[in-house]
Amino acid sequence: SRRIIENGAVAVRADKIVGVGTRAEIDKEFQAKRRKDHPNSVLMPGLIDAHQHAPMSLMRGIANDKNLQDWLQNFIFPAEGRNVNADFVRWGTRLACLEMLLAGTTTYTDMYFYEDIVAEETRAAGMRGVLGETLFGFPAPDNKTQEAMLAFTEKYLQRFHNDPLITAAVSPHAIYTVPDDLFKKTRALANRYGAPLVFHLSETKTEFDESKAKRGGKTPVEALDELGVFEGGRTLAAHAVWLSDHDIEILARRGVGLAHCPSSNMKLAAGVARVVDILKAGIPMGIGSDGFAGSNNRSTLLGEVALASKLQKVSRGDPTALPAGQALEMATIIGARALGLDKEIGSLEVGKRADMITLSLDDPHATPVYDVVSTVAYSLESSDVRDVMVNGKVVVQEREVQTIKKAEVLGKAREYRIRISESLLGPK
Repeated sequence: SRRIIENGAVAVRADKIVGVGTRAEIDKEFQAKRRKDHPNSVLMPGLIDAHQHAPMSLMRGIANDKNLQDWLQNFIFPAEGRNVNADFVRWGTRLACLEMLLAGTTTYTDMYFYEDIVAEETRAAGMRGVLGETLFGFPAPDNKTQEAMLAFTEKYLQRFHNDPLITAAVSPHAIYTVPDDLFKKTRALANRYGAPLVFHLSETKTEFDESKAKRGGKTPVEALDELGVFEGGRTLAAHAVWLSDHDIEILARRGVGLAHCPSSNMKLAAGVARVVDILKAGIPMGIGSDGFAGSNNRSTLLGEVALASKLQKVSRGDPTALPAGQALEMATIIGARALGLDKEIGSLEVGKRADMITLSLDDPHATPVYDVVSTVAYSLESSDVRDVMVNGKVVVQEREVQTIKKAEVLGKAREYRIRISESLLGPK
């Protein structure tokens, strides 16, 4: 159930929420050592980005207006092969965390290389992350063989086991880039450590059609189900644009979480996910921004919430499809369910982690407010985020990130633009 509290307040002790109610109720029950008042603001759960490739922020807009296969094969893979190393990942993650925090994202799901470094920087930024080391059936920037990939990933899982902010995950890239035997090994590895399995699924019609052509009529979902990929542990699959009715039945039965990426799916012309049907089937589907290198170019989750709602309305010819409240829940509590973290985050409830944001209602585009939920979903912008708390710690205060040196990160990003451009085109 959703409850909106006028003149509300939240009490926090250490990393947990210990009280939620009206300001009068909280003042009566608790004596605060530190207090922050936000008149004319919205206090709400932190936003959850269900699909991201954080270090790719250093390639923001490197290849635009391409289809997925052209984008990957002719631009992204070559750029990554020539530029991705530990230093690239460290600075790219810092830039992405800076952007996400200012946009009110407190938790994100990632798939990339050198994921131990992504985890280090995410933790240093004070963010929460479900972070997956990515595996391919061909050499990757950090590991050149499948054996090395699996060994690296296992050490990564061991290192961040039971971390308060980091959920280490295993991320086979997709059915068309990972051999079946490796996919099964990643599932077994994830199950051994109780880690989520995170991957791309049925993103394009090409992927869907090729699977059926090469696998005896089986869709990607049916093929992976036959391999046992959805069994034994948590699964989070991104995109899921091309799903049959049978696919939806399988995903619901297997308890798979999904990530909807409206901007990316629109920009790459991948199609329109069946979000209304998916949610109706009981499948938790969060919202993802999906990176910076041409599939989206930015990570501003409030914009994705509005797009997700409007895309369902126009594609279904139904203005009541995916209403504001449900779309916003996809970026909070439903997203938390998709990640398997709904007992910890996604709503402001006593006993949950203190992950929350404030949004200002002081600007013309936010005034007047008749319905606070639709105002947040359709009117507010990332720039309205004022403060961000993660795990009980203030990491953004009055739009100033407390954990990342903004000028240093932006300067390094500009250096990388020159370096990456020269690696692809040669010096000018």
